[in-house]
Amino acid sequence: MKFLSSAAVAAVLVLAAPCVVSAQDLGSNFKRDRNVSVRERPRPDYEAIGIKTGGFTLYPRLTVAAEFNDNIYAQATNEENDVIWRVKPEAALRSNWSRHALNLFGSASINRYSDFDTENTEEYTIGASGRIDLVRGSNISGALQYQKLTEPRTSPTAPPASATPIEYSLVTGNLTGVKEFNRVRLTGRLIDKDYNYDNSTTIGGAFLLQDDRDRNEFYYGGKVEYALSPDTALFFSALGNNKNYDLATAGRDSDGYTFTVGANFELSQVIRGEIEGGYMKQSYDANYADVSGFSALAKVEWFPTQLTTVTFNGSRTIEESVAAGSQGYISNNVSAAIDHELLRNVLLSAQASYGKDVYQTIDRDDKRTGAGASVTYLLNRNVGLVLGYTYLKQKSQGTQPGSSFDDNKVTASVALQF
Repeated sequence: MKFLSSAAVAAVLVLAAPCVVSAQDLGSNFKRDRNVSVRERPRPDYEAIGIKTGGFTLYPRLTVAAEFNDNIYAQATNEENDVIWRVKPEAALRSNWSRHALNLFGSASINRYSDFDTENTEEYTIGASGRIDLVRGSNISGALQYQKLTEPRTSPTAPPASATPIEYSLVTGNLTGVKEFNRVRLTGRLIDKDYNYDNSTTIGGAFLLQDDRDRNEFYYGGKVEYALSPDTALFFSALGNNKNYDLATAGRDSDGYTFTVGANFELSQVIRGEIEGGYMKQSYDANYADVSGFSALAKVEWFPTQLTTVTFNGSRTIEESVAAGSQGYISNNVSAAIDHELLRNVLLSAQASYGKDVYQTIDRDDKRTGAGASVTYLLNRNVGLVLGYTYLKQKSQGTQPGSSFDDNKVTASVALQF
């Protein structure tokens, strides 16, 4: 893993660096905290106190959820439904220092199906993150994380023929440096991801190779921002990448880049966000043609009242494909969500989304439509209840289509925190 050594050095620096001037500068031209969203708003009477231990605070949490899913295999016909029980223990250890920061965290998810026990899985995450505050307007932050995950049956890359869900591990490291002076802010970033997939079997018992998906993805880039005012900044961003597969899968290794220009802003007490657009390109080995086109990324929050937040998201990116004969696909996504604080301890949420994946080289387009709603009831600082519903529809078209399905989920959960 190219980045692990850098991340390890950053972790040592977080612990050993002397206390200098905090990077949290109240006079920054890039602060965007005039508005507070419904989800971000402090609720002192309903927030966990945590367990104090020296310069750290431990926050333990346990969530137990029951979910009804009417199409657990994400199939167009012969749908199977089941009730899934999930137990999710979590813990976070956070520093209380006035300068610098260090956080350790871990979580697990034990998932049990009432009738179809071949779908049972366990997932977990462990990691650490930290920040070194240097001189005014400058800091270095880093994180290192290991995850053991399960690919959802509804994922566009999940093989429908697999007898069991595909499991994989993901190691992620990132290092970010920020320097701000006057109206200019410079940001540099390194990100490293290692994917390792477990082989499986088909429903008929045949071997299903997944090792050919194992890969390393390394990203590097930077961003230059110029503040037109304390409320608005323009920027230029460049991000390169290198993707190398462990097995000699012909033509899958690639190099790419994304160049964008954009703006981040917070206009009065009404709206804030960041919007960028530009050009992206991914170049593959000789067996596959390059993939390129318009790149976009946006997040805009609208605050019609102090009790309501409306969030819009959009993106256009190049993603890795597992479809035979295709090197990748262009993924287009838009979504809108609304959060409303009905009472101080009762939150209502709703969201809708649409996505379209256009596969390269082969004839395949996937369209996804999603919707959902939830209500959160905070009984006190230790107990919270959530009831939610989600809907997802995927329609795959072309001469080499993927899966098409409709999926409905109803979830009830209780969270205990201290």
